[in-house]
Amino acid sequence: MIIVHGLIPIRPECREQALELARRMTEATQAEAGCISYDFYVGLSDPNTLMLFQEWENMEALMGHFQTEHMDEFLQALPDVVSGEIVTRRYAVQTIEEETEEAEPPTPVIH
Repeated sequence: MIIVHGLIPIRPECREQALELARRMTEATQAEAGCISYDFYVGLSDPNTLMLFQEWENMEALMGHFQTEHMDEFLQALPDVVSGEIVTRRYAVQTIEEETEEAEPPTPVIH
């Protein structure tokens, strides 16, 4: 599984525009193959920071997301609402279920 976390500072006067942009992006992305979850959140300490949290089945699904029309539209509109540096982090994670599946079976003990 791939997790992406992002912080997007938005201009206060463009907050409603940014929220609508995030809503459209969320709706379109959640319908993509390989998308487990995708949502924006408003920061409690700074309501002019959008936090993005995404979960993808694999890297191929995430790379496919970057090729979509809605991603292109989002990236074109984003500079109009952003007030600073966007920070993103990507993590490759292994779920407990995956760890269990990959674990080698125990070696029998013969006495």
